Amino acid sequence: MTTTELIPVAGGGHIWAERAGAGPPLVLLHGSVHDSRLWNRVFAVLARHHTVVRYDARGHGRSTPATAPFRYEADLLAVLDHFDLQAAELAGLSMGGEVALDFTLEHPERVRSLTLIAASVGGHEWPRSPDMDAYVAAQRGSDARRIAELELTLWASLGDRAPGFDVIESMVRENADVRALAEKGLALDPDEDAVDRLDRIEAPTMVIVGDHDHPEIGVIAGRLTDGIPGARLEMVADADHYLPLRAPGRLLELLLGRGAFADRREGRSSD
Repeated sequence: MTTTELIPVAGGGHIWAERAGAGPPLVLLHGSVHDSRLWNRVFAVLARHHTVVRYDARGHGRSTPATAPFRYEADLLAVLDHFDLQAAELAGLSMGGEVALDFTLEHPERVRSLTLIAASVGGHEWPRSPDMDAYVAAQRGSDARRIAELELTLWASLGDRAPGFDVIESMVRENADVRALAEKGLALDPDEDAVDRLDRIEAPTMVIVGDHDHPEIGVIAGRLTDGIPGARLEMVADADHYLPLRAPGRLLELLLGRGAFADRREGRSSD
């Protein structure tokens, strides 16, 4: 059975969330110009094996905009508590991966495993480039149209002939103004950068990156793999930054093998 719920969050408003299936809890977190549609091509299959939850981050999709300073990590905690999930596997893409990582450092007891897909990480300094400078300028200028154009150019590099582009384009154009919200200071950063604390992660961790993603995402993937004890790196063919929509079959293979990987890391038998 699939249910949708509106979850109250600090500062007023709500988070839109969808829950389906039964089994080990798995929570899916999307990126910064996305919403829960990012997981459209994997959600139903995952629900055959997991209690799976996906939600629209604050101000994205069907969740309400922020009206006061907030933290994405606190919203994730509210989602877990609402569904009475004491510990869950977390899978996050891009900003969602960064949030999942920061949450794991803050609440290690609530995280059974961590899957970081094309993830960013707090404290990593991106090299300057004309494209990235233009992207940052569009964010700071609250230019939603320009944000959407650059997002599709920089991050959906496989273009409209690869799978999932219709969903990608809709998400990006509808959520582009969310970046301006973060730039105005309503989305609060953690007190410490995660990049300096990767060795504290104890949850079994898998890092996934597409072979057509932005090169710097590959650099970050290597940094995460090297820094997190026992982390495993997986490169996915024919995928850009929108990996769950571009290569859902391979992502499902990796996510559905996640429990066995966690059991091996923790010294348990998967039989």
